[in-house]
Amino acid sequence: MASGMEGTADRGAGAIGPRANPDLVGHESAERELLRLHQLGRLPHAILLCGPRGIGKATLAFRLARFLLAGSPTGDGVDDGLAIDPESSVFRRVASGGHADLLIVERTYDAGRRRLRSEIVVDDAREIAAFFRLTAAEEGWRIVIVDGAEEMNRNAANALLKILEEPPRRGLLLLVSHQPGRLLPTIRSRCRRFSLSSLPRQVVGQLLRRYRPELAEEEREAVAELGAGSIGRALELADAGGLALYRSLFEIFSQIPRLDLAELHSLADKLIRPDAEAAYRMFQDLLSQFLARMITSGARHQPGAGEMIAGQAEVMERLAARADAGRWVALRDEIGQRFIDTDLLKLDRKQALLGAFFAIAETAR
Repeated sequence: MASGMEGTADRGAGAIGPRANPDLVGHESAERELLRLHQLGRLPHAILLCGPRGIGKATLAFRLARFLLAGSPTGDGVDDGLAIDPESSVFRRVASGGHADLLIVERTYDAGRRRLRSEIVVDDAREIAAFFRLTAAEEGWRIVIVDGAEEMNRNAANALLKILEEPPRRGLLLLVSHQPGRLLPTIRSRCRRFSLSSLPRQVVGQLLRRYRPELAEEEREAVAELGAGSIGRALELADAGGLALYRSLFEIFSQIPRLDLAELHSLADKLIRPDAEAAYRMFQDLLSQFLARMITSGARHQPGAGEMIAGQAEVMERLAARADAGRWVALRDEIGQRFIDTDLLKLDRKQALLGAFFAIAETAR
């Protein structure tokens, strides 16, 4: 269920998680449109906020939820959008997870496997229906935020669809999705969609300077580049040793089509440890990102420009020339699907990692 803080918790010292973040950066147009719809009395009963991970979708969802739960307050003649006073009771209760009229649904923790579940299960979706059947505790809105909506399994998605077919009065469903294409088409069609864009690299760098002032300038620039327009991703990279992981990844790629099996097995063993869940997920993202950059490197590269690691551009260009772009794109998609299947079917993660590099090396021969 929802009250867990895994997906929306504070992102380490100095950063504020979505439910307690009073600031929204880069999505002012979406905020203005939501405010306009509310003022016209035309706010949809279901809203889909989609875009890359970590750009502020959940922050906007909580911002709208707080605004409605506070009774749609207005600033003292100042256009504050959907902002409410961070010192208010509503803000504090939402931040602590203690507001009776707000339910948060996200992947829950699997104590047996000592990691987050790979999907949102049907019991979580059924809890939404039970929640909406209750009378609002404060005679206003009842709001549900589903964070990571594409992670619902088939049964959970079907249960949610039934709710969308008969939406409750004064009920609002906010779906936050990083991959809306994985949602049922019938769910997407019943939601008002807001597509949010990645943040400019300069903005990510500024936010890193605010939240991680201890980072050296060179490291901050590299993390902002790897963040790919996502402050959430950039903070995760900074906190979980993302640059070190990227360097390990680059070292493997620099040797392809040869593979150092001992080095590869050692890295895989580190990534599949129970306490390395964040690093395992991050490595998948970095691998996909490296392949994407490699595919486009030939036509766009200017020698020596923007390298995070010396020699990176040369390695990318060399590997890109080993096979046509279509084969690399297909392999990138195949590897991504293999990781998804590994989680869904609870397959061997180490074999998925090793298999990805064996396939890359074979393609580069």
